[in-house]
Amino acid sequence: MTEFRPRRSALYMPGSKERALEKAKSLPADCVLLDLEDAVAPDAKQGARDQVCRAVKEGGYGKREVVIRVNGLATEWGEADLASAAAAQPDAILLPKVQAPEDLTRVRGRLEADGAAPGIALWAMMETPLAILNAQAIAAAADAPAYPLRVFVMGTNDLAKETGAALVTDREPMLAWLSTCIAAARAYGLDIIDGVYNDFRDEDGLRRECDQGRLLGMDGKTLIHPGQVVPCNELFSPAANDVAWAKQVIAAFAEPANKGKGAITVEGRMVELLHAEMAKRTVAIAETIAELESDAG
Repeated sequence: MTEFRPRRSALYMPGSKERALEKAKSLPADCVLLDLEDAVAPDAKQGARDQVCRAVKEGGYGKREVVIRVNGLATEWGEADLASAAAAQPDAILLPKVQAPEDLTRVRGRLEADGAAPGIALWAMMETPLAILNAQAIAAAADAPAYPLRVFVMGTNDLAKETGAALVTDREPMLAWLSTCIAAARAYGLDIIDGVYNDFRDEDGLRRECDQGRLLGMDGKTLIHPGQVVPCNELFSPAANDVAWAKQVIAAFAEPANKGKGAITVEGRMVELLHAEMAKRTVAIAETIAELESDAG
């Protein structure tokens, strides 16, 4: 059975800051991204690694999805990060600078050699020109007996840096790249999470960019500040009328008279089996969100 889980808000927390790792346990983020890469200075890498992996082993994050972002295998910290993350057994490991399917193959080989639990998922940062050009091939390599790829994460700051594209309000220079990755993700059953909004004091700007990402087809957004979580959750939650319609579609296809049909009419609208699968996802995510909010309350 396919597992649908909300990934509306994915909050980066610097692995070098113990208070941040503890604070993440009380925040309403769907996912916490415990960062060993960009947020950690070179001289603090080893200490952050030990601290993050200890925090993951100790737990306390409830139903939040716990993800460790490691340094790339090509760096001096990458292999040790991967081995330590494997031992800590987070829900997923976020890989930076993924550029081709072979990057996933190398990581899977290292995880297997390190004895990592096969159920640990991989998430891929899409943040280089090659990643965009190879998005379809990377997504096509998602399924594997161990360490499946589950999520694309857009690295819009790095994309801007490496391409020279401007980081402007409407993100027009990179809309084609975002849509390319969304299409690749959807073609192979992956979730996709939008890049960060840098001005954490500007809630109106965050809301505009969340709206844009949602309309493009994103499942959620990566965040850099706890204050961004609540508006992000609000904007990426299924609307009540969408959930009600989804339940109608599911119920209609479940009627004996519609068994085996590929398309039916619901309240004067034609719906297909594809819409029924989308409806199941909408309802499942809405129900999980309700559970998360009930636990938080």
